[in-house]
Amino acid sequence: MWISSLPVVRRKNFNVFFYIHHLYIVFIAFFLLHAGDKHFYMVFPGVFLFGLDKLLRIICSRPETQILSVRIFPGKIVELTFPKDPGLKYTPTSIVFIKIPMLSELDWHPFSITSSSFVDDQTMSVMIKCKGCWTNSLYNMLGRELESHGQTKPIAIAVEGPYGPASFDFMRYDSLILVAGGIGITPMLSILQEIASAKSGLRNKFPVQIHLIYVTKKSQDISLFSPISHLIFTRSSESYRLKLKVFVTEEEKGSSSVRELLNEFSTERSVFNDMKRSNYVTGPVNLLWMAAFTGISSVIFLISLCFFNHFFSTSKKKSSKLSTPSTVVDLFLLCSFLIAITSTALVAVTLRLKLSKKRELVSTLDKNDKVPKLSSVDDVTTPEEHEIYYGGRPIFIELLSQLEHEMEDSNVGVVVCGPELVKDSVASACQEKSKALKWMANKQQPAFEFHSLNFTL
Repeated sequence: MWISSLPVVRRKNFNVFFYIHHLYIVFIAFFLLHAGDKHFYMVFPGVFLFGLDKLLRIICSRPETQILSVRIFPGKIVELTFPKDPGLKYTPTSIVFIKIPMLSELDWHPFSITSSSFVDDQTMSVMIKCKGCWTNSLYNMLGRELESHGQTKPIAIAVEGPYGPASFDFMRYDSLILVAGGIGITPMLSILQEIASAKSGLRNKFPVQIHLIYVTKKSQDISLFSPISHLIFTRSSESYRLKLKVFVTEEEKGSSSVRELLNEFSTERSVFNDMKRSNYVTGPVNLLWMAAFTGISSVIFLISLCFFNHFFSTSKKKSSKLSTPSTVVDLFLLCSFLIAITSTALVAVTLRLKLSKKRELVSTLDKNDKVPKLSSVDDVTTPEEHEIYYGGRPIFIELLSQLEHEMEDSNVGVVVCGPELVKDSVASACQEKSKALKWMANKQQPAFEFHSLNFTL
């Protein structure tokens, strides 16, 4: 298990890492049999809570829903949209675990959410870069389905989550610098939509200046900005300004603007029409229900353990001369654990089924809700403020030096998502600027706070 956790094995052979780690069940069972119940009680609370959490996560990913729409971008990138409970709220940079039964009944894969629950409360979207075995199978399957004219069938999908960061309040900053590399743009799309909804809502505190720096190998990846094209090309107001800098590293200098490239590589959304019995994504169990399930399972476990001890002590009195095998006590402990987990699972499944039936009726009534479409860039007539550079990587220390003049006396959040090289370069630039700020008497210089978003295991 330890060897399979090494980055060399884990990142190149994830299935090996994933399936070998299920041997923890065998390890715990042998630990109980070898060390005995007295030593096992020291680790039992952690094992009990872990097993309960694992079970509730499996239950919360049921029932399966269906993919509402698919959009295929250049560079083998797909966007999946599926229905969610209108009351389900999530924070930007959240992730969901996805399983598609048509590909595998066991494989779960995490992806960043690109949508915002405050912009669209009916659906949820993710973008997937198809470069591995499972994602390539997904890409080929979607391609076959979209090529079958008029015979496209809904694709079932199981979703677990969303799970958001414990603490990342980017709204508290006066200005934001978003740096993304490649498919690392996905959480930035969610952040930008969240800020736009805050601007139009009742929230008073949100970043007023946003600089989005995108580093990519091919100019075709600019098509990933399609979900936020209406934000990029909307005329900046006094309370909100978004500026985009794109660095294309593997292409020679071109004459096309960001608007022209987005029009050139834009793609249409393919909608699946047969959605008569689609369930919602209802999200994970909230903390109150989690506490209730934990309390119920704990009580059932103690009752079961007392029952077995009473049964054992009664039989022991009848035959006091016989010695007590340690495996009998271990078996009683294991049975109590299984009874508690199974009983809690039955309660959780019953409540889940009742909830899913209600959601299914609502989903049927809301079937005619329109699916968000690609914003028409041609309809927007604003001056081109965004910049695009070819043939080189950005020098982040120079970029921060340029931007600090526009962000005087402000608290600036620097959010990075992408390759490790990009993260290290931005972190070094922020650190250098922070050191320079300590030695300067001018208090009008901005303070850069670095945040890194990771989605690689």
